[in-house]
Amino acid sequence: MTSEKSYAGWYFLAVCAAIYLIAFIIKPETGLPVIKLFSRIILNVLPVFILIFALLVAVDYLVKPVMLLKYFGKGSGLKAYLLSLLGGIISTGPIYMWYPLMNDLQKKGISNGFLATFLYGRAIKPALIPLMILYFGWIYTIVLSIVMAITAVLQGLLIGMIDRRWRL
Repeated sequence: MTSEKSYAGWYFLAVCAAIYLIAFIIKPETGLPVIKLFSRIILNVLPVFILIFALLVAVDYLVKPVMLLKYFGKGSGLKAYLLSLLGGIISTGPIYMWYPLMNDLQKKGISNGFLATFLYGRAIKPALIPLMILYFGWIYTIVLSIVMAITAVLQGLLIGMIDRRWRL
């Protein structure tokens, strides 16, 4: 299977830009509000994107998920689940890229509960928290992140219990 790069997204962007340009040329008074709105959104989001980029660079430089994966699930109890959660939170990349590693860890005897906690923990993305705060506010972002973390551990504990009972 070859990995050919698709340019469909760029073509779509070009067509949309051409339509907006034609509409702006035909009737400029309808295009100005769109340009102003777009400019306002970009100016609001740009500092957050810069912060997100800086956080991603810092996390990639300072913390390697593979370092944590080698330790998570070594024990039992809440500490091991929290380490699994932390591994999931800082993991990057598409989820399907983690499946082979998760399968390998499962074959080496790591509980499905720890793997589930890791996978559920991936829903919390520290780099996106500033953007969530911008759109939804501090309280919503903090409450949602805490609920997601607790739910990830609870799901892991539940799957771990089911796994021990029926050996999935």
